[in-house]
Amino acid sequence: MGPSGSGKSTFFNIVGALDNQSSGIVYVDGTDLSLMNSKELAWFRCNKIGYIFQTFNLIPTITALENVMLAAIFRMQTQEQANLQAKNILEAVGLEDRMFHLPNELSGGQMQRVAIARALVNKPKIVLADEPTGNLDQKTGLKIIELLCDLNKNLGVTIITATHDYKMLGVSDRIAWFSDGSLDKIQTKDHFKVLKGSIN
Repeated sequence: MGPSGSGKSTFFNIVGALDNQSSGIVYVDGTDLSLMNSKELAWFRCNKIGYIFQTFNLIPTITALENVMLAAIFRMQTQEQANLQAKNILEAVGLEDRMFHLPNELSGGQMQRVAIARALVNKPKIVLADEPTGNLDQKTGLKIIELLCDLNKNLGVTIITATHDYKMLGVSDRIAWFSDGSLDKIQTKDHFKVLKGSIN
């Protein structure tokens, strides 16, 4: 958490192997990213990292299923394998009846669930969620938070979220506060007991 311009997106880009840090060493899942060449970094991003964007970033001319399949195909899956994996993950996020719809035929919450499915289809170690509730109403936002918590609990996926949404505090194990390009402090959710149960 932190104000706009505090460094959250830069942190995301470094963890996601999109940008290089100016100093220090970055380890992700035990790997020193600075030792990887461009081909290895591309493999790392495809296999270890899932991205959930605030604006969904779905391709408007293809279906929800095809949007999710695309990520699996980038991983060199066959069309049949990608289709099966995409269907399974869309069912897991509750979109089995919407997978053949175009993005403009879906609600904001449904589009966000497609984006989450796309991020998870390659079974990443880490999901980077940039303002995952930013474009959603409060009720839908709470559902997305619940879904992310379930993914963490049931699939063991580490979720790192950049957010201004204080509803995230009560469900986060740790809260990292950024300011002016620096990490100010890290707190546990015990500091925010008043917010616990906010999505129950």
